[in-house]
Parts: sequence; structure tokens; C-alpha cells
Amino acid sequence: MRQNRPTTQQELAFCLLQQHGIMRQSDLQRRGVNPGTLARLVDAGLLHRPSRGLYELANAEIDAAHALAEVARRVPKGVICLISALQYHEMTLQLPRNVWVAIGQKVRAPAVGYPPIRVARFSDQALALGARTYRIDSVPVRIFDPAKSIVDCFRFRTTVGLDVALEALRMGWRARKVKPDDIARYAKALRIWTVVRPYLESVVADEG
Repeated sequence: MRQNRPTTQQELAFCLLQQHGIMRQSDLQRRGVNPGTLARLVDAGLLHRPSRGLYELANAEIDAAHALAEVARRVPKGVICLISALQYHEMTLQLPRNVWVAIGQKVRAPAVGYPPIRVARFSDQALALGARTYRIDSVPVRIFDPAKSIVDCFRFRTTVGLDVALEALRMGWRARKVKPDDIARYAKALRIWTVVRPYLESVVADEG
């Protein structure tokens, strides 16, 4: 049985935004929804424009992973890090209000209106270590792997909180998403092994 296709631009906009969560005006226009239609839907309270050129359904709950994909589009040289990386790897109970993204020490801070971001400055070595590419909504997104994300949280413990780093270490170990050798390798490379070591040994001993 053939599915009913949208017959108006409004129906098409709703259908596309239900599928993708949030879209650029240029992408909607390319699919057949003109800017005038979008403006009228915003004025009517049916669509929300979180930032210039971006549209979503009114009161839509944006998936956290989709926000990572949007940041990857806007900050192509950045790497999702710290609490946002932990959330992606399901190693934290925290719900960050901003997307954490790592950039180089001398890179100009990106101007991103939406999703809200929080920038962390990493050295070239720290930016390269453990950066992996994952696909979210067909977008290649660079995210630090689980072990590197934990080590980074210890490095930034005064910013994100030592409790967040410890929580991630415990959750990652229990779910067998990290190996002690990987954590040790990253920690030694970034010269924070003396800080990480006692916590790692304690968790491994306690959790078994």
C-alpha cells in the first residue's frame, strides 16, 4: 500500500522535521519548502527557530546525539569531549546543557548560536589522541573514545568535577567499555598518570 505523500509545503515541512529533528533553511528549501512558508509557520507558533537558518518543530525534544552532529557541521576541526563525550558513550548520568567541544590552543573560538557549545582548549597532542569518527544522522562526528574521555575529565577535573571523572571511570569499567591499559596509556602520554593511577587501581579492585 502506497503511503500518502505531503501535498502542501506545510505538510512537507512537518514531515521533514519529524524525520530529522532540526534542519537548515537551505536543506528545507532544497526539498521544496520556501522561506515564506517557514516564516509563516514560525509566526503561527508551529515551528521554532533556535538559531538563524535552523528550524525545528515547536516544543520538539532534540536528541542529544543530533546536537553533536550539528556541532560537528559547524566546528569541523573540533572533537566532542568531556561530559558530552561521556554522555555519547553512556558513561555519565550528567545532562550537559552545552555541547563540549575541544579545539586547538591557537584556533579561533567558533561562533555557534545553536546548539550552545562550551569550548575546551587542547594541545595538538591531546587533540589527536583517542579521537575517533562516529556517524550520527549520516554526519561524521569526531568524538574522543571512552578511555580518552575519562582521562580528559581527570585533566579537567577542576572544571567538570572530580566526581564526574570518577563516575565515568566506574561506569566505563562496569560496562567493560574501557581497559586499564588504554587509560594508563593516555594518562601517561598526557602526564597525568600520577593523578589517575590511584583511582584506577581502586575502581578495578572494588569492582572486580
